[in-house]
Amino acid sequence: MTTFTHYINGNWMTSSHNDTITVENPATKETIATTPSGTAEETRQAVQAARSAFGSWSQTPASERAGYLSRIADLFEQNKDHLARTLTEENGKVLALSEAEVDTAVDYFRYMAGWARKYEGEILNSDRSNENIFVMKKPIGVIGGIIPWNFPIFIFARKVAPALLTGCTAVIKPAQATPVTAGEMMKLIHSIGLPEGVLNIVYGKGSSVGSTLASHENIGMVSMTGSKPAGTAVMEAAAQTMTKVNLELGGKAPAIVTKHADLDTAVENIYQSRTINNGQACTNAERVYVHEDVAEAFTKRITEKMKQATYGDPLQDSDADIGPLVGQEQLDSVTDMVNEAVKAGAFVETGGTPAENTDGYYFEPTVLSNVTQDMNVIQQEIFGPVLPIVTFQTMDEVIEKSNDTEYGLSSSIFSENMHEIMKAVNGLEFGETFVNRENFEAIQGFHAGRKQSGIGGADGRHGLEEHLETHVVYMQYKDDIQ
Repeated sequence: MTTFTHYINGNWMTSSHNDTITVENPATKETIATTPSGTAEETRQAVQAARSAFGSWSQTPASERAGYLSRIADLFEQNKDHLARTLTEENGKVLALSEAEVDTAVDYFRYMAGWARKYEGEILNSDRSNENIFVMKKPIGVIGGIIPWNFPIFIFARKVAPALLTGCTAVIKPAQATPVTAGEMMKLIHSIGLPEGVLNIVYGKGSSVGSTLASHENIGMVSMTGSKPAGTAVMEAAAQTMTKVNLELGGKAPAIVTKHADLDTAVENIYQSRTINNGQACTNAERVYVHEDVAEAFTKRITEKMKQATYGDPLQDSDADIGPLVGQEQLDSVTDMVNEAVKAGAFVETGGTPAENTDGYYFEPTVLSNVTQDMNVIQQEIFGPVLPIVTFQTMDEVIEKSNDTEYGLSSSIFSENMHEIMKAVNGLEFGETFVNRENFEAIQGFHAGRKQSGIGGADGRHGLEEHLETHVVYMQYKDDIQ
């Protein structure tokens, strides 16, 4: 069993008390690591270290900061197998997906490093003679990064890379369920000689570490990926100091299958979008709306596809399609939602229960039909391998049903008819729409939600600029200087 300590101001620091958080392998329920349960005071120490480092780091040339990002990428790439196996052990995702997540993190650090000479300010014409107006872009300060448990390596890269590239420093709080990967990544980053205080890690609970980060007066921006309730708590805490927030919260992505869809394409991509990460992704296809003319055929095909999905311990069975859910709480939540839907009239086409004869937190790949719009499996996040199907008749109807949610992160449509596609694109109230493909965003895009799915966004130029603030300088000069 591995024991981790906080990383503050370039040093590994033991906690000031004995409270710990245990980490288990969700495939076996075995304890694999412990971390300290950080305090508010330890969090404040980390923020102070980051603030002290901010002055010199922000003045370091961006090209030099990019060099650190490139070295981080190289180390992650060289240690891909170790990081991937560590991720699978603590998270439960299949090993191939863990390897892909490390690859994406490597790509992300390199992509952000490439922005060193590209982001820029402006020079504006003034209404006065002998004057120019400079619009400067400056780093916002210390970033408080709160990492979720479903993609702990990639989201670490998404928080850290743009922060460090733009001259910000950071304090990272890993998720309680998946802190091991953060510790392993920090060991690698420590070896490259990153200046003290530039990047810090404090383990612990949201009620202590997270709330302190969000409310601290020396935090320039709180960047959090997680649930809507957690995001609400962060906003309330940040409001005390008017700190900027960047929040990626829940999603309830609809997948629309029209009567003009290629069903082979729809089935394969919706299957991928539903089962990726064992159904635990905010962009997962959480509900499917199928035109009544093709509903029977689609339901039959997707049910067969889900029946064929295999599940098992991802470290022992490399052929497993689906791993366990992250923990008992998540398994109970998915079970309760499915049971509630069945009681309300939904029909189980396949699955519907926790998997038997397993040691971990497995739920059978599930398809539900005869589902209605008011059911919880349509209105609230499931976060498991469960696919509820609703039928529709018209595009106006399905767009209205798709938008009938408090969330607005991702959506998708499957159709070979451009009129249907454009009607959906123009009518859907979501930050992303995927057309005839799976729900995986690109790092050069902009991953952002609408409504209660969050504030701000990540990736690409727009995501980079979230870490910058504007400083306008009115520069007057004289002609007669001797």
